[in-house]
Amino acid sequence: MDVYDEGSDPRQESGSPDGPVPDRPDGSARNAPDDPAPSGPGDREPASADREAPIAPIAPATPVAPIVSATPVAPATPVAPVAEPGALVTVPADAYAVPRTGIAALSFRYQIAAALALAVVAVAGCVHVAMVFLHVAPANTVTKQHGRAIDDWIYPEFEQNWKLFAPNPLQQNIAVQVRAEVRTDDGGHRTTGWYDLSALDGAAIDGNLLPSHTQQNELRRAWDFYLATHDNENRPAGMRGDLSQRYLRSIVGLRLEREHAAGRGEAVESVQVRSSTTNVQPPRWSNEKVSDKPMYRVLPWWPVPTDSGTGENA
Repeated sequence: MDVYDEGSDPRQESGSPDGPVPDRPDGSARNAPDDPAPSGPGDREPASADREAPIAPIAPATPVAPIVSATPVAPATPVAPVAEPGALVTVPADAYAVPRTGIAALSFRYQIAAALALAVVAVAGCVHVAMVFLHVAPANTVTKQHGRAIDDWIYPEFEQNWKLFAPNPLQQNIAVQVRAEVRTDDGGHRTTGWYDLSALDGAAIDGNLLPSHTQQNELRRAWDFYLATHDNENRPAGMRGDLSQRYLRSIVGLRLEREHAAGRGEAVESVQVRSSTTNVQPPRWSNEKVSDKPMYRVLPWWPVPTDSGTGENA
């Protein structure tokens, strides 16, 4: 029962219209000043001020201005919806799988093709390294039996030149030059000037990121081949001497045709080759003195056959 309800025996305070509150059995007043405080909430009666005081309304909260930051904020990562308690959550099989890269990202058919290509490249690399090793290694049983196959693989693109590591490295510039005797259209003859074929090859190589093997080595190798098969009197030594002479003559004939040595209605009848050897000058800080005059080795005139590509220029 609430304390505000009136029961069958309500107790009123002194001074109330209904009269004083009855005294205690010992004769003391109910609301005496020395009356101890009620021992519990059920024993305390609310004051009239508490019963009648109006409840103050709650003031609305003051709106707060939003905080604006100059630093851009990264977009929030979307959060997966949370399942209801007790619900069965299904996780995809590849949810935690690492993404495939490289060959593994290709389809099975392309993986086989890539594996075969890598295998071919690996085998070719191993064969090339083995061929180069056998080429530079001392003579052995393998090189004696398969020397021709090794040379066919190495020459001319993969030739190994060890002159840089020789006790006396090459310190000369050798230029191969040629001139021609031309039959004119009126039956006469004239001799051209010297064409520096080495200088023409050097000009073609200079500034070229991918010079051809012909520009770099064809003329040089032909001249070295001739010197190795001829003596100082230009006499052939062995059966390869005639081969080296015809090889060098064919090369210079094609070069003369490229330079238009013979005019319209003219034909090249013979050619003459010479070499110009000049010493490489020492650096400024060296006390070594060398001659700067070129030394020439002049070969005899060679007749040019009609099938050498240096016939009449129409």
